[in-house]
Amino acid sequence: MKEYVSAEEAVSIIKSGDRVFLHGSAATPIFLINKLLDRYQELKNVELVSISTLGDIDFGNTKYSGSFYINSLFVSANTRKAVNGPQGDYIPIFLSEIPILFRENYLPLDVAIVHVSPPDIHGFCSLGTSVDVTKAAVETAKIIIAQVNPNMPRVHGAGFIHVNQIYKMVWIEDELPTVNYSENITPSIEKIGEIIANLVEDGATLQLGIGAIPDSVLKNLTNHKNLGLHTEMFSDGVLPLIESGVINNSMKKIINGRIVTGFMIGTKKLYDFANDNQLISAQDISWVNDTDIIRQNPKATSINSAIEIDITGQVCADSFGTYQYSGIGGQMDFIRGASLSKGGKPIIAMPSISSKGISRIVSTLSIGAGVVTTRGNIHWVVTEYGAVNLFGKNLEQRAFELIKLAHPMHREELERAFHERFKV
Repeated sequence: MKEYVSAEEAVSIIKSGDRVFLHGSAATPIFLINKLLDRYQELKNVELVSISTLGDIDFGNTKYSGSFYINSLFVSANTRKAVNGPQGDYIPIFLSEIPILFRENYLPLDVAIVHVSPPDIHGFCSLGTSVDVTKAAVETAKIIIAQVNPNMPRVHGAGFIHVNQIYKMVWIEDELPTVNYSENITPSIEKIGEIIANLVEDGATLQLGIGAIPDSVLKNLTNHKNLGLHTEMFSDGVLPLIESGVINNSMKKIINGRIVTGFMIGTKKLYDFANDNQLISAQDISWVNDTDIIRQNPKATSINSAIEIDITGQVCADSFGTYQYSGIGGQMDFIRGASLSKGGKPIIAMPSISSKGISRIVSTLSIGAGVVTTRGNIHWVVTEYGAVNLFGKNLEQRAFELIKLAHPMHREELERAFHERFKV
């Protein structure tokens, strides 16, 4: 069996000019990344590529300028400063297409730093909580460095890598990063959860985005039957429904009887649940988020959020004006997949106002805002004031319906914009 080495020895293989993939989400290899960043005085122009990363990593520290460049595929809290400044940038791309960047050499990888479970008796480690784009990265990177952790769950599916594929292995026993989305449920989000739950039909196959809204929806599904999960990610909110049998995956066409996911983020309870649990099948995100796969499941119901929506139905979900906040992710993959599913419902949900009282239904998107879901793809929109299906409605009809979902203190302003635009 391969021997373990120090973190310093493992990251010493990385040289100036290399492109390095970083495992993401709950599998972020925080210890190894920080050891790599410690080499900033001796390295130049090392490009770091990842989806969202979690943990205490100061990517935006100006001392790393010229040494490390963050080329982000989905921006997170610890990369925003770098990405919105001179030390990084963002690549707009559907989550389902990120593996193409690696497999077809748009972004050839010199090194992949991953976070895995200990090897089994046959030498196979699990990519654990995040198979997603990481499977393609480990298949194509010239060199793989692994942070091996007994706290990383061994997750069934496609995310296994043999120790013979790994150049250097470092043993750590750190806890995984945790997130509890339920702590962020506000009264408005509670109401949104109730409204969406009434749109979810028995036998539906669910996709859940990131945040408090999916958890609020799940809390209101306790009386539903025969729900399934085929989702890019899931969190703790699904656990009570699995335990009660509400989510049993019995109606799904794709991997019937099992949860299909690309990654998971939550608490230790979730990670313990995932460990060696054959109910879960973690797969390559290019397959999970393939619209041809998604549409085969009955009543595919996609639940995602937004930053703002204009009165014609354009959805900005990744930026505040020109400030890059997150990324396109899998929203469009599942909006499209659900819209093509028999009985499917693509849903965009958000509180009507921001925490500062600013309307999130707007006459026009903010200057520089990125359109993630186009007005040609939008179907259901939900705020705490109700739900509307925009599919088949013209621009004037859409505006009329969306204004009714806005916060009352902003409706008059939106109505003025409506009359000015449509001359009625």
